[in-house]
Amino acid sequence: MSFWTAIVLIVAIVFATQFFRERRNATLGHASDEDGNPVGSHLRERELEAEIAELKERIKVLERIAYDDRKRLGLADEIESLRD
Repeated sequence: MSFWTAIVLIVAIVFATQFFRERRNATLGHASDEDGNPVGSHLRERELEAEIAELKERIKVLERIAYDDRKRLGLADEIESLRD
């Protein structure tokens, strides 16, 4: 193997390694800038926290609707409605 073939082979290995590392990080949701510093992860966490808070509020509303309906109808009326 000549000297230049070895250099080309080493460069190809480095580029392939970088490519697969970036691809893996992208699928895992880890973004980075040109210097390799992580970016955007805290924004994703805030989005998830906001979505969880919204879902908790929706669950509270659904529980209140379910409880109010049960209280209003009564157990006998609810069983009768299920038979239909």
